[in-house]
Amino acid sequence: MVKSISENPQGQFSVEDYTVFAIMLGVSTAIGVYFGIFQRKKNQTTEEYLLGGRKMKTFPIAISLIASQLSGVSIMSVPAEMYSYGAQYWIIAPTMLIITLIINYIFVPVFYSNQITNCYQYLEDRFSPAVKQFVTFTYVLNIYLVLPIFIFIPALAFSQVSSINIHLINGIVCGVCIFYTMLGGIKAVVWTDVVQGMIMFLSCFLVVIIGVLKIGGLSTVFDRADAGDRMEIFDMTLDTTTRQTFWTSSIGNIFLWTGYLGLSQSCVQRIVAVPSMQHARSALWIFCIGFIIITSLNCFTGIVMFAKYFDCDPIKVGLVQKADKLLPFFVQDVVGNLKGMPGVFISCVFSAGLSTMSANLNSLAGLIYEDYIRPFKLFKHTDASANMTMKLLILVSGVYCIAMGLIVEQFGHLLQMVVTIASVTQGAVMGIFCLGMLWPWANKHGALWGSASSVIVVSWIISGAQLAISSKQLAYPPKPTSVENCYEYGYNVTADDFPPHSSPQDSGEFSIYNISFVWYSTVGTLIVFLVGIPVSYLTGSQDMRNFKPKLIAPLAQWMLPAEVRQSDFSLKEENCKSNTATVNTWTFTTANESQKYKERVIEQSL
Repeated sequence: MVKSISENPQGQFSVEDYTVFAIMLGVSTAIGVYFGIFQRKKNQTTEEYLLGGRKMKTFPIAISLIASQLSGVSIMSVPAEMYSYGAQYWIIAPTMLIITLIINYIFVPVFYSNQITNCYQYLEDRFSPAVKQFVTFTYVLNIYLVLPIFIFIPALAFSQVSSINIHLINGIVCGVCIFYTMLGGIKAVVWTDVVQGMIMFLSCFLVVIIGVLKIGGLSTVFDRADAGDRMEIFDMTLDTTTRQTFWTSSIGNIFLWTGYLGLSQSCVQRIVAVPSMQHARSALWIFCIGFIIITSLNCFTGIVMFAKYFDCDPIKVGLVQKADKLLPFFVQDVVGNLKGMPGVFISCVFSAGLSTMSANLNSLAGLIYEDYIRPFKLFKHTDASANMTMKLLILVSGVYCIAMGLIVEQFGHLLQMVVTIASVTQGAVMGIFCLGMLWPWANKHGALWGSASSVIVVSWIISGAQLAISSKQLAYPPKPTSVENCYEYGYNVTADDFPPHSSPQDSGEFSIYNISFVWYSTVGTLIVFLVGIPVSYLTGSQDMRNFKPKLIAPLAQWMLPAEVRQSDFSLKEENCKSNTATVNTWTFTTANESQKYKERVIEQSL
């Protein structure tokens, strides 16, 4: 009889594990009930439901951002990426410092100075309603494509350690998420994210520590990973067709993550829910630190997994179907003998999925209501009717996510799939906001043609790449794994049973379809500028006669014509004469404060 490669029986969830998992779902539900019933004001406004009255605390918002950005894709697929392709992806962690700087000093000042709550409203103010409608549609489409993946990944993990039907557990957990998101609004979303974020960190940390100890210490882990070519981080190859290089993981992810974190409504909604711009910047820096820690833990988990199975790959011997299911197998292996620990891990993965799903459902409902329902005036739009409509939208969207699990189940490598789908529109969104905030002469024609061209060209590239993948002309073969010592576990296999992966033959000619999927967002952003700037000039550029300088990022306002900057300064100077003058959403209560602001404006104008 063949014995298992692992130390613990697979596919067995104990009573303690189910208890831990049930407690996690129970706490999330209780938070929704608390904010939806006991803390709900009698006449709850729409702003209270979506933004928490703009009085949310900095730290919970930061933790909420961490929890929602580190979805089940990160928890499950990032370790799988490390196991299969090596540590190059880790570069995304320190790159978040640059991304946070860009968001804090380009996007956040513009959102706060223009009192933006729906980030796509900026596009209407800067360009035209048509531009806003186009980008809003691409965002809604993108969310409906990727959201089912985010919540289905935890169900994959659960199916690996239990015998419960994958679609049944997907429906149950989605139902809990729909319930507390509908009932409690943004406050329930944020505070469940805080609890779920703590579960994520605790679980990842414990799994890594126990795994390292069972393998034999850090030196053993790094020696095995290095021998298996998993520790190369600074691959400086300039070939854009390589799956992950230093340039791909840094530059490519800057464009991808800056747009995803700084310009998606689910994130912007929480960034502007704090009282001031300084609070928002602080929340983003806390997020940055937390993201680096959690991402580093996830990446290191993949390295530890490789060290554990360096001489007998569970995928090759058939114990795991694909790399995305390897992490729950590993957890059951190293901590399965500790009652409740597998349950903690599965709670971690579901926490990541729930936080992402709840944040997107909440923001999606608000966006669809404001842009697609309210303008038609189908009924009297009071706060009560608005809130009820958004709750129904959350319910419908949640049911859609459950149903789409039947399709997501057929997908291959999930990290690549999510990045590919997101990149269809992410580059266009990143490009159009940067065009508006950093190039004063861009007009509505340039913005619309630039963003439309970006979506069309990137869709064309992705379609060609998917056809090449399906025809085996394009592939990203993983790094080699070993079955050298599988016989010790009773598996009669050798390396000859598994022929090495080989890349498709290189014809010597460059093909745009072969570029790494991480570059899609970068290409999309550049196309917006390459098309948008010439079209703007050919159609007369932006009319500066009634232009609002605050629509341009502070770092780029030096490019504005002198008369525009001077007229803006004159307005501010006139407002500063009053002890209670309000300038750009900042209120000054003393003459001393207004004088300080006047001096600061003079200094900046020089």
